[in-house]
Amino acid sequence: MGVFDEIKTGLEQAIAYEKGTLKAKKTTISIAPVDVFTPVEIKEIRKSTGLTQVLFAKYMGVSVKTVESWESGRNHPEGAACRLLTITRNDPNFPHSSGIIAD
Repeated sequence: MGVFDEIKTGLEQAIAYEKGTLKAKKTTISIAPVDVFTPVEIKEIRKSTGLTQVLFAKYMGVSVKTVESWESGRNHPEGAACRLLTITRNDPNFPHSSGIIAD
């Protein structure tokens, strides 16, 4: 099928949908909730990567004080930091295999 035919087919489907003679395809996805980590879990994740607090902070894109605060329980990671912690917990080699940490 050529480009013109694909465009024509798409327009015909759009018209049919608008008239109510064609149901739209839909995809339903679910997104896992953001994990919550204890200070001990955060330290275990960091240690599983073999990184110091300084390097782990650079990897996470936060300050060393932030990592220290997470690991002592004075503060807690949120949002994207938790997603990155989840990825790293599931694959301790991720900092290296992703190219974020270069050996």
